[in-house]
Amino acid sequence: MGRAFEYRKARKLKRWGNMSRVFTKIGKEITMAAKAGGPDPETNPRLRILMQTAKKENMPKDNVERAIKKATSKDYADYKEVNYEGYGPYGIAVFVETATDNTTRTVANIRSYFNRHGGSLGTSGSLEFLFEHKCVFHIVRRDDFSPDDLELELIDFGVEELEEDGDEIILYGEFSQNAVIQKYLEDNGYEITSSEFVRIPNDQKDVTPEQREAVEKLLEKIEEDEDVQNVFHNMKEENEFSG
Repeated sequence: MGRAFEYRKARKLKRWGNMSRVFTKIGKEITMAAKAGGPDPETNPRLRILMQTAKKENMPKDNVERAIKKATSKDYADYKEVNYEGYGPYGIAVFVETATDNTTRTVANIRSYFNRHGGSLGTSGSLEFLFEHKCVFHIVRRDDFSPDDLELELIDFGVEELEEDGDEIILYGEFSQNAVIQKYLEDNGYEITSSEFVRIPNDQKDVTPEQREAVEKLLEKIEEDEDVQNVFHNMKEENEFSG
């Protein structure tokens, strides 16, 4: 178990506390997936897995169906996935993923959050090298499960790390291998309960409690924005989260 495991532990309860924000985030992803690959989960692997994620997060069925219908509605406002990168206070790198129907509004808002909280928005791609883009799959543990065997099998499909968490197995792989890993798991009868994409920092920076407070204010402000899907940073988490 390596860096991905520790990083997930640190973020596990930190950013997904607000249920309505979770539903909004997943709903947008479902709409974009249905728009890109069609509304039928049988023929749309990305949609299929997002519907499983919605189920795991107890998102009402009506919300899921509404999100799918939205993709085929004539009133559909096309979401664009746009990333923003910048430095927060004390040189903390911040990577923001958004899904927006108005990029002018979104960039103005994101820039103002950075400026007001002692940071600065950088140019696109300027900080990407500081993070590794990974796909994460949560699968149900099977009776015939052997972690070593599964890890060996999946290495060829791009899985780099496997973590056991109660009745669940969590797999980390290269972002580009997402579809390949999903196909292998489905073809081999593994039940996928959810999937997500994360950006794991290559290196984490230590901060004092006062500095942490200042950075957290910026992160919280960004995450409150309705266009924001995910926020990643390279600030070292407090001991209570990583121990």
